[in-house]
Amino acid sequence: MSVKTIGIVGGGIGGLGAAWLLDSRYEVTLLERNAYVGGHSNTLEVADPRGAFPVDTGFMVFNRRNYPLLTAMFKHLDVATYPTSMSFAASLEGGRIEYGGDSLNTLFGARTNLLDWRFLWMVKEILRFNAAAKNFINSNPGDTLTVGDFLQRGRYSDRFASHYLLPMAAAIWSCPTQDMRDFPFLSFARFFANHGLLDLVDRPDWETVRGGSRAYVQAILARLRGRCLADTPVQRVRRREQGVEVETAAGERLHFDAVVMGCHADEALSLIESPTPLERDILGDFRYQTNQVFLHTDSGLMPKRRRVWSSWNYIQQPGEGADRPVTVTYWMNSLQDLPSDRDVFVSLNPRVAPRSDLILAEMTYEHPMFDASATEAQRRIGEIQGRDRIWFSGAYLGYGFHEDGLRAAVDVARGLDVRPPWETAAPSAAAGDGAGAGYAAGAGPSSMTVLPS
Repeated sequence: MSVKTIGIVGGGIGGLGAAWLLDSRYEVTLLERNAYVGGHSNTLEVADPRGAFPVDTGFMVFNRRNYPLLTAMFKHLDVATYPTSMSFAASLEGGRIEYGGDSLNTLFGARTNLLDWRFLWMVKEILRFNAAAKNFINSNPGDTLTVGDFLQRGRYSDRFASHYLLPMAAAIWSCPTQDMRDFPFLSFARFFANHGLLDLVDRPDWETVRGGSRAYVQAILARLRGRCLADTPVQRVRRREQGVEVETAAGERLHFDAVVMGCHADEALSLIESPTPLERDILGDFRYQTNQVFLHTDSGLMPKRRRVWSSWNYIQQPGEGADRPVTVTYWMNSLQDLPSDRDVFVSLNPRVAPRSDLILAEMTYEHPMFDASATEAQRRIGEIQGRDRIWFSGAYLGYGFHEDGLRAAVDVARGLDVRPPWETAAPSAAAGDGAGAGYAAGAGPSSMTVLPS
């Protein structure tokens, strides 16, 4: 049957991107359960004596090297961006050990680091790891080793793993450090290499959206010809003989020729009535980490030493297990050049919540987790993509970040014979290891600045 109407379930980048692309050829209806559209592109207004200003709480940054599709979309939509800082710091054992990666001053922000042979040995191991990871990429194109396997095989110290590599990785992927050990190392190493995290030079320049990520969401919605139904949770998606039926929580039944599941993989599986065995098998292999997020002004959730403060700050308290959700505080004044005398922060999973009088907003986000099963499910997505009128789009089909969500949307659009409006030459390469990074689909921080010995 010919396709004329398409329903999109989910208004994050995977769904919103698909809706915008397909809107040029089809009659599109976007259904979003939240009262706002954008998913992790969630910009909040903060009141201030100098005037209210926007702050992002999910997707925050991108770079042109690793986000080619997002960059092209922003240019096409005339979305303004500006440079930002992507420095990284770690505060461990309640602040007893702290360092930053922006300069020698922050690296030795805790002056005791200068005399701590274990810290100096860790710095040496960083250089060894960077070289070994690059060599691994070039010589092991099909290897199935995990991050934990690589650390064990290379006899890296517990200090290097628990004080540097795993905290940085956990901050990037918003998941417990323990789960990072199960990440396929080849993909991990390629990601680090593509984002300049294995080098001291040639790192990408990071940018953020002027006015917050809501600016690009608003630009898309302003151009959308089809319907956008926010605050409309979907209850069930049913394949019918002549199309696909989407039933909302309010009991309304909408009929489409095809449906794009632009939500998380586990949500898609739970919404489809009578999913096929292949859909159960493939979508069931994706797992998610739930993260509690606070927008606040409590500096107690930052490193103890202010000279260590960075854009991304990994915070670990004494006695915390490796299976505990990662705690990261984003210093939004550094990331988004806020016009305020107050320091504003976004914190994930703090062990102790910010002071109640300093909390500006609280929300929950979910981030995909990656292991061998998820990687294999990504490889097999073509087995269910577009089969019997249902398509799948989401960041879980890449590295879990904003570029990946948009890339998935572009892939779905291509499958329905629609090319991105900015594309005048041959189609861009398929999803690969150059996909973008980001928290809530933000991005990865710059690695520690280490001078060769």
